[in-house]
Amino acid sequence: MSRLVVISNRVALPKDVRAGGLASAMQSALAETGGLWFGWSGRLVDEGERTLQRLGDGRVDFALLDLTREEYARYYLGFSNRTLWPLLHFRPSLLDYSRDDFAGYRSVNRLFAEHVARLLQPGDRVWVHDYHLIPLGAELRALGVDAQIGFFLHIPLPPRELLAILPHHEHVFSALAAYDLVGVQTSADLDALTRYFQVEYGATIADGQAVHLPDGRRFRAAAFPIGIDTGRVARAAERAANGAATRRLVTSLEHRRLAIGVDRLDYSKGLPQRFEAFGRFLSRHEEWRAKVSLLQIAPPSRSDVPEYRELRSRLERIAGATNGRYAEPDWVPIRYVNRSFNQATLAGFYRAADVGLVTPLRDGMNLVAKEFVAAQPADDPGVLVLSSLAGAARELTQAVLINPHDPDDIVDALREALAMPLHDRRERWSAMMDHLRRHDITYWRNTFLDALADT
Repeated sequence: MSRLVVISNRVALPKDVRAGGLASAMQSALAETGGLWFGWSGRLVDEGERTLQRLGDGRVDFALLDLTREEYARYYLGFSNRTLWPLLHFRPSLLDYSRDDFAGYRSVNRLFAEHVARLLQPGDRVWVHDYHLIPLGAELRALGVDAQIGFFLHIPLPPRELLAILPHHEHVFSALAAYDLVGVQTSADLDALTRYFQVEYGATIADGQAVHLPDGRRFRAAAFPIGIDTGRVARAAERAANGAATRRLVTSLEHRRLAIGVDRLDYSKGLPQRFEAFGRFLSRHEEWRAKVSLLQIAPPSRSDVPEYRELRSRLERIAGATNGRYAEPDWVPIRYVNRSFNQATLAGFYRAADVGLVTPLRDGMNLVAKEFVAAQPADDPGVLVLSSLAGAARELTQAVLINPHDPDDIVDALREALAMPLHDRRERWSAMMDHLRRHDITYWRNTFLDALADT
């Protein structure tokens, strides 16, 4: 069996307790075939002090490359997260482009390719992950690498008209043609990808997936909706239900209801709209005051980017205003927590909640929605309120679906979820759980790698 080489911006080491389902899936795939996981070490060094750290864990090797501070600023903070991230999340007004950042992005992709090429062995299969590394396949091809190379985009792909807004977009997205297989989350993403190549490059599409360019290049594109480790999440939630952290949370509620949101602090997650809608819910439905709280866990991210600092301040203002208006001496409407928790603890929190609020303005998939469902007890499950603009909404159709741009929609959905009869909750949960069991993270991984092997 050929060795698998995984390349991503960051690497999840075996002892990383906060590693989620994706990390587990990659580690399992690598362990089965033997393999290598390559990515940034997380260290920032001065020019000339770069190292490539090699670690081993059984049949899996890890290669961790340092970046300089300028590379990090240009490649990661700049082009990846202030240019590509807002563009691919349908927020072109937040796009901040500079040629220096673009040059830094291409330079780091070239740097990754040079190091990876030296580590490859005959017969290796290569799996590149996410928007940070779109040009990596083309850089490997330029170095003479002829291995099978697949790419998976974890975030959304907007229509061609938005992609074309990016200056020199042809030097970014055309690089996808260097891969043998390009995977995206949903059929809408796939339509956007094939349409881009049709209009911009005159490509023809065969069987909805095979992309043929006039210059002879060809690749396959397909949707592979990512799953979770459903059984693992369910077992972790059951164990955590009696754990100290979950017991403290349940005790603090004093028999009140709980809605929960768990999101990285990011403007794509719709957190201000969620907070404002919860305040509006309390304003319109006095009968629920002092009877339900929103626990929002939002670990800070990319604090070096100004938009993220402003988002945190805005959320603090909204939460403070809502709590000041409605709080009682023994009850706080919004519990806003800016720290991260491990997956097992979160599973217990999900299980304790009556409502999962997952309301991103745009999301490639959103695994929190799936984890919330998997964590629920079968005899008394909570209700998932889910943005129709998350990829997960195409699979979890039994959730209460909302438009996150309409606060009244969220208000109505929250009321419906809190009042939903047990029979309806069980029926909805059972259908969603059946889907999650069939289409878990292992199914996703195997489906992608089987498709890559067939290219």
